[in-house]
Amino acid sequence: MAELNSFEDLREFEETSRRKTVVIVSSVAALAVSTFICAMMVGNYHLSISQVFGVLFGTIHDGTMEYIIFEVRLPRLLCCFIVGAALSLSGLVMQSLFKNPMASPSVLGISSGAAFGASLALAFGVGGFMGSLMVPGMAFIFCFLTMGVVYMLARTKYGVASNTLLLAGVAMGAFFNGLVSLLQYVVNDDVLSSIVYWTMGSLNGCGWSSFALAIAPLAIGMIIVFILIKELNLISAGEEQAANMGVNVVNVRIILIIATALMVGGSVAISGVIGFVGLIVPHIFRMIVGPNHKLLVPLCIVGGGIFMIVMDTIAKSMFSIILPVGVLTSLIGAPFFIYVMRTRKKEIWE
Repeated sequence: MAELNSFEDLREFEETSRRKTVVIVSSVAALAVSTFICAMMVGNYHLSISQVFGVLFGTIHDGTMEYIIFEVRLPRLLCCFIVGAALSLSGLVMQSLFKNPMASPSVLGISSGAAFGASLALAFGVGGFMGSLMVPGMAFIFCFLTMGVVYMLARTKYGVASNTLLLAGVAMGAFFNGLVSLLQYVVNDDVLSSIVYWTMGSLNGCGWSSFALAIAPLAIGMIIVFILIKELNLISAGEEQAANMGVNVVNVRIILIIATALMVGGSVAISGVIGFVGLIVPHIFRMIVGPNHKLLVPLCIVGGGIFMIVMDTIAKSMFSIILPVGVLTSLIGAPFFIYVMRTRKKEIWE
């Protein structure tokens, strides 16, 4: 990013990239619509593009097709999109706040903490004062708890140390994974299968109720990030510079961490643990368009949604069984993680 020594510099930088932003975001949005329509055609019951448009616009009246599109594929794809968008944006915010290219919800243990909360609810029964919201509610609680602990462990009087942050996240992730394994060992077979399926990450059970459950916290988290794009640009350029330009770095960081927890918690609540989305997508767009968050934030939202739709479509159509999408993203994400670690080692540890 160019040197940003004043708000005038920032405004000039943003103005020069405005036209580029419109063109790139419009192109990615068009790709998202095309991907969405193509994904509507794929499944056990194949539909042609004319049938999809016919049902969507009411020119075809077929009970089976209408049920498949409006009750099965449409809500599932919408859930795919918002989960991918939230995880991608969460990874972008973490990498920018902590100046760590390997920061993401899965790498920092936040997804593991949320998974333990959900597994705890599954192990001891869904009910009580929270009713059917017990599982997503516990995922939210432990998501916030894990993020808070990781942040406090990495925080020093000089700021948040990048290497300590990574190590704290790995440690917390291992701790919660161990607790999940302990639960799996002591519960009966029926609960065990539910916990295992949850930790793999899947959108097979997502419908309109899942979409309604997740949309509010995810939307709130994304809106907060949009409001603080300018501050995020300044902090990523340098905390001392940001503070000199009037940004309350501590307060902005806390608010963005809360926004990230909302997005991660809402995602895990309906899809389980889907790793590496927050690592892969932000890096791809950062390599393409650079570090300007006014461009990166909308791109990560739309691009993350595209990525998740593509992964879910592959997981349910390319294999003899319906593969949990979290397994597929991990198989892709782990090599990408190694690539980032090997090619950007200096940036990680300095």
